[in-house]
Amino acid sequence: MADFLAPGDLSKLLVSVGEKKAALKVSKMLVLGILAGVFIGFAAHLATTIATGQCEYFGFKKFLTGAVFSVGLMLVIIPGSELWTGNNLMSVALMQKRISFGAMLRNWIPVYIGNLIGSIFLAWMIARMSGLTNGAVGTTAINIAGGKCALTPTEMIFRGIGCNWLVCLAVMMALAAQDIAGKVWGIFFPIMAFVSSGFEHCVANMYFIPAGLFSTHYSKAAEGAASTNLTALTVGGFGKNLAFVTLGNLIGGAIFTGVVYWWIFVRETNE
Repeated sequence: MADFLAPGDLSKLLVSVGEKKAALKVSKMLVLGILAGVFIGFAAHLATTIATGQCEYFGFKKFLTGAVFSVGLMLVIIPGSELWTGNNLMSVALMQKRISFGAMLRNWIPVYIGNLIGSIFLAWMIARMSGLTNGAVGTTAINIAGGKCALTPTEMIFRGIGCNWLVCLAVMMALAAQDIAGKVWGIFFPIMAFVSSGFEHCVANMYFIPAGLFSTHYSKAAEGAASTNLTALTVGGFGKNLAFVTLGNLIGGAIFTGVVYWWIFVRETNE
């Protein structure tokens, strides 16, 4: 017996998973969304710390940053929470007419809001209250956040597409695995790939950009940051990034992954 689900069986499983997510109470969606925002934030802070300092090998540093960030989705999937980007796969159940568009939005909206609350809370806790971003780590946080805000809308959208294409594939691989080790490895490689490649994830940015904004509270961190990044790093820049990256994530997750796998494996079945 195989210790993982075949692609066809996995794609059909997404239908029932989407139904279950749509049936959750809104209060549970919100709280589970907050938890997911916190979990992704933990990984984002870890990645910020790893990215701090000089490294002669650019690619190796990018690899390490992406590798440690994968812990975020592991925390989301294995203990359990609701991540908006992963929930884009509810499009499979929608296309199979097992849930309505309204039911999907009933999940997406509170989960997205919960992700935002959890991410900003952790950014405030770490970057404003803990002192962990006073100095070099804070400089890195500001530069990361400012760099994200300085992207053009086109860059944000297409980096968002690439990101959630990989994130949703990671979710599918984790669902296909039948044990913890399989889920960990199924998550690790696609998440490492998206972060190391420089793609954009809206929930990660819900932590990264507020963490950069909060880090400007520390004069040492702000003085060490590049002036161009400080100029781009504003609340308005955060909103702009979130809007365009979210759009890209939606296309990459709901359409390029969910709808495509529905069309290939599910549409001609009754499952």
